[in-house]
Amino acid sequence: MKRFLIALIRWYQRHLSPALGASCKYVPTCSQYALIAIERYGAMRGSLMAIWRILRCNPFSRGGYDPVP
Repeated sequence: MKRFLIALIRWYQRHLSPALGASCKYVPTCSQYALIAIERYGAMRGSLMAIWRILRCNPFSRGGYDPVP
């Protein structure tokens, strides 16, 4: 499952993200954060961390530096 999620995120980064343009307010970007979180914490916990991060990435957030713990 972990490898599948990582492949899916990398596909998004290579194919969809360039077409959509830069829109993430955070560093690292949400997709990079998801990759790091899944690699570090596994599929379940890493995915939950990534989902929480994506929910915070909205027009009302300040953004900025937010590394994976």
